[in-house]
Amino acid sequence: MDLKEKLVTSFLAFENDIDMDSPLHDIRSEAIKTFETVGFPSKKEEDWKYTSLKSILKEDYSVFPRQENALEYKDVKKYFLHDIDTYKIVFIDGKYSSHLSQTTHDGIDVCLMSSALNKPKYRLIIENYFNKVATKDSLASLNTAFSNEGAYIHIPKNKMVEKPIQILHFSTGNEAALLLQPRNLIVVDENSHVQIIERHQSLTDNPVLTNSVTEIFGNKRAIVDYYKIQNDNGNASLIDNTFINQKDQSHCSVHTFSFGGKLIRNNLNFYQNGERIDSTMKGITIIGEKQHVDHNTLVHHIEPNCESHQDYKGIYGDSATGVFNGKVVVNKEAQKTNAFQANNNILVSDKASINTKPQLEIFADDVKCSHGCTIGQLDESAMFYMRSRGIPEKEAKALLMFAFSNNVLSSVKIPELKQRITKLIANKLGVNLGFDL
Repeated sequence: MDLKEKLVTSFLAFENDIDMDSPLHDIRSEAIKTFETVGFPSKKEEDWKYTSLKSILKEDYSVFPRQENALEYKDVKKYFLHDIDTYKIVFIDGKYSSHLSQTTHDGIDVCLMSSALNKPKYRLIIENYFNKVATKDSLASLNTAFSNEGAYIHIPKNKMVEKPIQILHFSTGNEAALLLQPRNLIVVDENSHVQIIERHQSLTDNPVLTNSVTEIFGNKRAIVDYYKIQNDNGNASLIDNTFINQKDQSHCSVHTFSFGGKLIRNNLNFYQNGERIDSTMKGITIIGEKQHVDHNTLVHHIEPNCESHQDYKGIYGDSATGVFNGKVVVNKEAQKTNAFQANNNILVSDKASINTKPQLEIFADDVKCSHGCTIGQLDESAMFYMRSRGIPEKEAKALLMFAFSNNVLSSVKIPELKQRITKLIANKLGVNLGFDL
């Protein structure tokens, strides 16, 4: 039995185990039918032309963990942003960990998706927002079919959340191979502001595949800063599907830092449903060995007077492979749009490769749109300059690569997180940069 058949046959047991009378029953049933019809994506599809899932789908994944596992904070502290006080929503092998978490209902809701799905007081939010912006493609539908647990965050109007929110997913390796499907719903109401950090971390070398879906709604004048840290081990794969719906004058930004994992696919989709909206997507990828990172982005400009900014930097060594497929769509009504897209890459090995395809589909005539990509190596004249002033070759290369990615890092708005990312970059480059930002 292949993984697709296993998932389809497991669905009935899943529904019986939770609640057949759930308000999501019809949504889940329709989603599993979509997945059964379409199956997993293949390289025959244009959006998956350079990314094959065959190597990760051959594992015999456990769909439901057999037992709940506990972790001590001291053993996983390094994966938290522990320098400052934060709210925390922590999952271990897909199960909520209450002793590692710090949630709240004091003026805002930072809690569990399973609670929101089963309690009447959250039903209106669920009915109005759940599965309303996620696409109906195969992987998002698969997640929808099995959606039950993840982070539920609702920030009512006129609230500035005083401290960041961390969402952390740990896999312990107690299963020989594990499939996780977290579902996050984040609703930020009018004039509110929130900062969120998300991380998926495997603690062993056992294979783990995470198929995650996050829906984010930034309502009128909302500000959402979202940060993804991807620095997993060599047998952990992540398919991250993030969908963002914005209303008038909202500002939403997503920073993605991809430093490790067997295969990472980031599907990031912004939909601008209003005027004077700002959407920002930035990312840094530094990988080696045979790692594979694929960024697939979409910004859909639907109404006039909006902006979007995409800036992705990639550094690829050994036999690593990078993919960037960025699309900007500007509707006929979306006049005065300002859309910028850039993808710049450095190959530090003859065996590394990058496939990049920026795309613009413009149906309006009064717009300011640009896109571009570069693929190259380190500047030899800059290397010579630094070497001639006594900087060793290894450190000179690291400084040049750090400078290459710094304009992405400079826009991180949490100082402690910026310091953490700086150290991760230094570690990936194999040097001590000797400074913090």
